Amino acid sequence: MTVVRGATVVDGTGAPGRAADVRIADGRIAEIGDRLTGPGRTIDAAGLVLAPGFIDMHAHSDLALLTEPDHVAKVSQGVTLEVLGQDGLSYAPADDTTLPQIRRTIAGWNGDPDGFDWSWRSVGGYLDRLDAGIAVNACYLVPQGAVRMLAMGWDDRAPTPAELDRQRELVADGMREGAVGMSSGLTYTPGMYADGDELAELLRVVASLGGFYAPHHRSYGAGALEAYAEMVELSRRTGCALHLAHATMNFGVNKGRAGELLGLLDAAVADGCDISLDTYPYLPGSTTLAALLPSWASAGGPDALRARLTDPDERARIRHAMEVEGSDGCHGVPSEWETIEISGSPDPRVVGRTIAGLAAETGRAAFDVYCERLLADDLATTILQHVGHEENVQAIMRHPCHTGGSDGLLAAAKPHPRAWGTFPRYLGRYVREQGVLSLEECVAHLTGRAARRLRLADRGLVRPGYHADLVLFDPATVRDTATFDEPRRRPDGVPYVFVGGTAVIDDGARTGALPGRSLRRAPDGATR
Repeated sequence: MTVVRGATVVDGTGAPGRAADVRIADGRIAEIGDRLTGPGRTIDAAGLVLAPGFIDMHAHSDLALLTEPDHVAKVSQGVTLEVLGQDGLSYAPADDTTLPQIRRTIAGWNGDPDGFDWSWRSVGGYLDRLDAGIAVNACYLVPQGAVRMLAMGWDDRAPTPAELDRQRELVADGMREGAVGMSSGLTYTPGMYADGDELAELLRVVASLGGFYAPHHRSYGAGALEAYAEMVELSRRTGCALHLAHATMNFGVNKGRAGELLGLLDAAVADGCDISLDTYPYLPGSTTLAALLPSWASAGGPDALRARLTDPDERARIRHAMEVEGSDGCHGVPSEWETIEISGSPDPRVVGRTIAGLAAETGRAAFDVYCERLLADDLATTILQHVGHEENVQAIMRHPCHTGGSDGLLAAAKPHPRAWGTFPRYLGRYVREQGVLSLEECVAHLTGRAARRLRLADRGLVRPGYHADLVLFDPATVRDTATFDEPRRRPDGVPYVFVGGTAVIDDGARTGALPGRSLRRAPDGATR
């Protein structure tokens, strides 16, 4: 039993904080009141805020939870739940053919550790592996790209009726095994080969089983508003709840245009659409270098792509698509080589360098440097892409549909600092320093609102009977310390984090406890 005494309780609903004691017993919040006493430990929390643990609505910890059990990047921020299976690409469902392809495709996101046990193939099998013990809780989205790969390979075409039936079956199986919805990566192959009608068929399955759709849609650059509108229309057509992943408006063409996106969403909500979104509080994005290619270049899989990169005629065609037309992989915007910084590569000499900088140094064309980097790294290079706008970031985070998501890639040599700093950055920079959000409103965005989207049965609020997934932070000092130069730095001002009543951060130190598990969608639609 633990009593947290004298904290300001900010409960995740948006209500004003209030001074109270909180008793934790048997993994749950047993009581909230004044001057609570009892056996066990007492934590003097005067000057601290007690809030629900933060929910990372867009996480890429699919392997890190298993290969790096301490998971300090997330637990030190106060995160107690992550949503995995993002962007249409993760490790289940799969078979003996597709799993190696998936591993290779997203090695830049997650790494590909030697000697790792890849024995699962189903969504349920992966969730069972998480249940063996992880640092924080996790929900999973059925990844639509992996589903398409399993049903019909890497072909850039419409599915046959039998292949579409197989995709429906795989999505339904994943949902029945506990997934909370489906994700897509519609600028990533092979998921981006699906048209709206194909996606609608899968979303009707998701909706019928009480899940939601979390798309990385077709463009965050040129045509971004049209891409958002396509997702909204899919939600209308199918009745499937919609959660827009890392909902940004990037590149020069979208500077100052966040209001147009929010107007589109407000109109859809007014018409009865169930919509939410997540963002990270930074300007640059992060992905793989290969993701910027035109989609047709990746048809057939990684080996076919490598062959095209070494064929002079195909390489010239790719160059035209990227530098003149603006490839669909780069959001319809001609490649701006000076904005593309290498963050992960087996060659440490190129980490932290832009494609434009490497080209200038060697006197070679930027496109040639780009292709040779892909080939040298077997397509696993990761990048930062410096294309964001502060006014858009702030406008979107104020919206009542907003939740927090780090989109944190943990494996790179020089990862985006959002992997280590997203949640303290909201509280330090955007609450305390800039006043973009009030403290209570920000906590609601990062906890209770996300819990509603996930349909968590008894998590996401500070309320008697709820699971004791909790964070204690100092509102006067909480801040991110991770930078682009030093991205693996723990935040300040987060001394205690509890998952199911067990301390995973205790007086600022990682305890080594692994109390987390998978949270699964139940037959009644709730997540437990």
